[in-house]
Amino acid sequence: MSASEIVNKVWNYAHVLRDDGVGYGDYVEQITYLIFLKMADEREQGGQQVKVPEKFSWARLVKLDGDDLELQYRHTLETLGKQGGMLGTIFRKAQNKIQDPAKLERLIKMIEKEQWSTLPADVKGDIYEGLLERNAQDVKGGAGQSTPRVH
Repeated sequence: MSASEIVNKVWNYAHVLRDDGVGYGDYVEQITYLIFLKMADEREQGGQQVKVPEKFSWARLVKLDGDDLELQYRHTLETLGKQGGMLGTIFRKAQNKIQDPAKLERLIKMIEKEQWSTLPADVKGDIYEGLLERNAQDVKGGAGQSTPRVH
């Protein structure tokens, strides 16, 4: 899958979450946490030592659904934010902003389909750049505004 195809897929899902009250910044934050967990899992499968506790790993999240998934994700973010080192820095003050477990599950399944660690770094950068660009266009076009303009 090309970078533009992944950007389209991720952007379309951002719209679903925005309709559910999840702001763009929160969406990018959540997808960053989830992709990080997925990449840590991929690296562990490849034999690298990863410091994400098994109890809070990607493999745990993927197996769950419904309220169990939402609860596990919330505990994962809270626990990892209390870890030392880089892991704690990445997840510090992290909170689940996706309250609908079905939407969280759909996002996790979308992320699960890709091998993020094998994507070139510039493709990952292209994804975030594409999301930022599309958000800027939406805001400029008025799609993200909730109050009328005063002339």
